[in-house]
Amino acid sequence: MNLQAIRAIYGFEMARTKRTLLQSVVSPVISTSLYFVVFGSAIGARMAQVEHVAYGAFIVPGLMMLTLLTQSIANASFAIYFPRFTGTIYEVLSAPVSPFEIVCGYVGAAATKSVLLGLIILATAALFVPMEVRHPFWMLGFLVLTAVTFSLFGFIIGIWADGFERLQLIPMLIVTPLTFLGGTFYSLDMLPPVWRTLTLFNPVVYLISGFRWSFFGLSDVAVEVSFGMTLGFLAICLLIVSWMFRTGYRLKS
Repeated sequence: MNLQAIRAIYGFEMARTKRTLLQSVVSPVISTSLYFVVFGSAIGARMAQVEHVAYGAFIVPGLMMLTLLTQSIANASFAIYFPRFTGTIYEVLSAPVSPFEIVCGYVGAAATKSVLLGLIILATAALFVPMEVRHPFWMLGFLVLTAVTFSLFGFIIGIWADGFERLQLIPMLIVTPLTFLGGTFYSLDMLPPVWRTLTLFNPVVYLISGFRWSFFGLSDVAVEVSFGMTLGFLAICLLIVSWMFRTGYRLKS
């Protein structure tokens, strides 16, 4: 394995984050903090507990997951799309670097940014609401696994997109609505039976449910199912990325 190549790609992407610190870190943290102020403090102060958890604390895992999904996709999709746009991707493809090493560099950097951002948001949330993490190792596991999975998904979008506007198409029209409808601000037990059944077809439900379990020990679906669904989506993304490099889909043309 060419560790130097992975380190070079990873270092370049992490350096880009430092140059765009305001956009990459400060902006998402401020946006999420507004959610805590509006939903956690203002609305939460007027709501009863949700499954014996204060509402302000209950929404923390969902808001972290919302930021994690959107930022993982955005970081990875732009990271691979911009070299395609400028034509520098051909230099990477012609170098003695395997597809696996390329993916490790780009996806690893995107996932690292998302995990760090998630931890910053967790620390920020502690300033607004009292909370505890019952299963910290599981929390970190879900955090890293989700970041890697959706960074791979973003990597796929970055290769698929043929314009800057398409980079935002799937995140804005599909991922964000599914996240809001996936139990970010409520428990599935609060829904009527029909809507609860329909919501179970939303894959983001399993991500948020497993992540919330790591905080409070409660979930809408079994944690094993949540973990399995995340691994399944990761496997699908790996297969698609492998196919893209094997066929040269929008990489060599």
